[in-house]
Amino acid sequence: MEDMRFFAAIVEHTSLNKAADRLNVSQPALSRRIAKLESELGVQLFRRVGKRLELTAAGQLTYDFAIELRRFHGEYLQKLNAFKSEEAPVLTIGASLTTLQTTLPDWIKAMTEKHPNLEIKVVTGKTHEIASLVKERKVDFGLVASAVDDDASITSLPLFEDHLMLVLPKASFILEKSQLEMSDLNGLPMILFAPGTWYRTLTDELFRRHGVKPDVQMEIDSFEAIVRLMSACRAGTLLPKSYVRPQLLADNDLYVVRVRDLEQTKRTTSLIHGDPAWLTPPIRYLIEETTAHFARGAHLPKEPS
Repeated sequence: MEDMRFFAAIVEHTSLNKAADRLNVSQPALSRRIAKLESELGVQLFRRVGKRLELTAAGQLTYDFAIELRRFHGEYLQKLNAFKSEEAPVLTIGASLTTLQTTLPDWIKAMTEKHPNLEIKVVTGKTHEIASLVKERKVDFGLVASAVDDDASITSLPLFEDHLMLVLPKASFILEKSQLEMSDLNGLPMILFAPGTWYRTLTDELFRRHGVKPDVQMEIDSFEAIVRLMSACRAGTLLPKSYVRPQLLADNDLYVVRVRDLEQTKRTTSLIHGDPAWLTPPIRYLIEETTAHFARGAHLPKEPS
């Protein structure tokens, strides 16, 4: 990075002496730095024409890169400075209930570990409610378990795809088959998520499509409560893959049974925000970090066996 800065200074001051004065280094030291850079790159960057230095074609390409590098470095420092202010930055996000329980805990942990001074506030609601909060600028951005493609004023960035999984208590269900069909869920005692969310809507549509009528024993709006009640009620459930952690299964004596049709019930969790012109540099930076976090797959557990 520093060698590129020195190189760009020579180009912009058109001489080694002027660049050396500007950079507060000796002319021989600057010459050695450029010779080292040329050696590392394996090309000649300058040619002497009389007393002038002219860029070679490789030198022009390298200068263009040095300018881009300087621009990116400046943007990085600008974003970084947002986290160095005496006042801790505050991020207000909207999250759908499903996202709150499945995706948000790990994401908040990752963000606050990276930025200890960052304060995160969360407003919950259904997806359409979060979309309204985004448009009204009451939250900086939203994390929802769907895409919002029907509103031109909202930008929807896909983060990852999720699907449903059949989870059963080991003590109550001893199956000879490691894989079931949807028809095997007919009459199965189940605890389902409460109506009104995309998760329950997806579940009900799935049952209708396959003509399945499970024995619904409870409807609860908390994945944690469902998991805790499964063994006591001798009932199974359908949970999003993003929620099913190996440790959760082990702690509650549960296991996953593969149902191929469930793997087709894909849902895209998305980050939504309003007009990009509203976004401050710190918020833009956090959006970039959030999309990178999910692109790395840092949110997903290993597939349970």
